[in-house]
Amino acid sequence: RQRQMCIRDSGIIMDGNGRWAKKRALPRSAGHKAGAEVFRTISKECGRLGLESATFYAFSTENWKRPKEEVDAIMRLFKDYLLEAKSDITAAGDMKMKFIGERDGMSKELLELMDEAEEDTSEHCGTTIYLAVNYGGRLEICDAVNKLIAEGKTNITEKDISDNIFTPPECDLIIRPSGEQRLSNFMLWQVSYAEMWFTDKLWPDFKPADLHKAIIDFQNRGRRFGGV
Repeated sequence: RQRQMCIRDSGIIMDGNGRWAKKRALPRSAGHKAGAEVFRTISKECGRLGLESATFYAFSTENWKRPKEEVDAIMRLFKDYLLEAKSDITAAGDMKMKFIGERDGMSKELLELMDEAEEDTSEHCGTTIYLAVNYGGRLEICDAVNKLIAEGKTNITEKDISDNIFTPPECDLIIRPSGEQRLSNFMLWQVSYAEMWFTDKLWPDFKPADLHKAIIDFQNRGRRFGGV
């Protein structure tokens, strides 16, 4: 059994904000605010640890079905983060920001702030932080295939799709807090041989020590990639 000691690309499902707030008799928006602060902390820690990339699942295409008040609160938090992103990223070092997902449905103001954050960090050479907003794994694959068809491809290979999805095609580790043990339409192409790590902790309670624990656990697993 081959032991894979280093993590290049990881995915983190930021889950449990609503339940965290409910346990404290707070509005769900308070849970999302607490979760946003944890994202800041953990994304910086990914950069400090030297991961090549980390993809954070912030808002799925299905999340639009939530109550309008909750969706509006999430979008306000996203705007606040983007307004502070320049100084936040500078404090974190040489991280690069990329936003993945569908642009339809997002406000013009948010899209402009996303573009600005990407442009401001485009020359950075450190960890790439992908923030998945209005994202769905199935839609990502469909978009890649449709792009290839539009280019005239008639025989689409695995490499073609890998070259046209949003993130690096091979994810090493998926981390999901909150006690749930499912992918929820996240990085479906990338996780074919990813290791999964789950914890009952809700996302607002997730600490850098939990990230370290996940990585140590990953380092002690044997990875065979379908081989003996």
